[in-house]
Amino acid sequence: MKASSRSARQTIRTRSAQTRAAHRAHRQVATGLPQTARTHLVAAGLDDTTAKRYAGAFSRGVQADATVQAPVKLKGRTRKLVPAKPYDVSTFAARLSVYRPKDLTAAARFERAAHRLAA
Repeated sequence: MKASSRSARQTIRTRSAQTRAAHRAHRQVATGLPQTARTHLVAAGLDDTTAKRYAGAFSRGVQADATVQAPVKLKGRTRKLVPAKPYDVSTFAARLSVYRPKDLTAAARFERAAHRLAA
């Protein structure tokens, strides 16, 4: 009994977190300002975990549209500013049309996201 309700609560928390991440990404991309690759990937329809995993490889070799310093929280109370590479929608769409990871499942997700963005 407890195990099923525990797993149900976990499922609800996971779905809520994914929904919040997707809405946040859509709002940020809709502002028209350059956003990071992870934000664009979530707004394109990928889940946040996949977007976080492939954002670094996705942005490798692409010229960023701007240069910003983003705060990152490290262990404890330490914060650090690291360079972030924001991209415009056109730059992101061009990269998404050609980028495919080696993992076949992730490649299929990127394929679907590229078709959704192109439509």
